[in-house]
Amino acid sequence: MAPQLFAIANQKGGVGKTTTAINLATALAAVGEQVLLIDLDPQGNASTSLGIPRSERSPGSYEFLLGLAPLADCVRTSKIPNLSVIPAATSLAGAEIELIDMERREHRLVEALATGDARARWTTILIDCPPSLGLVTLNALVAVDAVLVPLQAEFLALEGIGALGTTVDRIKKRLNPRLHIAGVVLTMVDRRMTLSQQVEADVRAHYGELVFGTTIPRNVRIAEAPSHGLPVLIYDNACAGSQAYILLASEFIRRRRTAAEQVTAHEPTS
Repeated sequence: MAPQLFAIANQKGGVGKTTTAINLATALAAVGEQVLLIDLDPQGNASTSLGIPRSERSPGSYEFLLGLAPLADCVRTSKIPNLSVIPAATSLAGAEIELIDMERREHRLVEALATGDARARWTTILIDCPPSLGLVTLNALVAVDAVLVPLQAEFLALEGIGALGTTVDRIKKRLNPRLHIAGVVLTMVDRRMTLSQQVEADVRAHYGELVFGTTIPRNVRIAEAPSHGLPVLIYDNACAGSQAYILLASEFIRRRRTAAEQVTAHEPTS
């Protein structure tokens, strides 16, 4: 079975996590996949970028995560065909504290998704995680099949991915044996800068085939798009940023197909 649920995660903020989530979701929806994007960041940037007004974000991911509302009540239809959203409101910021005293606190999201039969309703589910490794992110990592890690092409970003990798290993051993890193996406790449080239070379040397061949360039249109409530793929389909995300989606689909084939090859025959 192909990996279906993906967390977009990095404990470091400002690495292009939300931008990658919304544009990958848009590209997958454009080729006919039924996609659900869950905004688990209290800042709600993914919801804003997909044009969901703040007045229409409740019930959303906070209520869904804490079991206060069913899946059907939390899902919104976006402007993009085939792309649905569970939006985030500022109330989600309180979830970290509220989860502490709950039973099975690490499994709230996986149980909510199972109750709503989410895997049967959507081809791909992407979860935009907050820039931390707290209980909200932990819930996402327990629920998903794999993690996509956006990594800004700068030196300090390398430290964050090391910590995330350690966390993924621990969760895999204790809470979610399916979990693995599906890939690292280099973002905000400026090949005119020596530092950017050096970081890319170091990341590829260290993580090898985990790193996507496609990189996301620094691009002003990517930065402008959220203010219009649109992914850059819709805001300016011809810009360099959009073209990069189209290539990333294509590579993502190929990798997932390969992963599914490998699982099938290792399944015992009757």
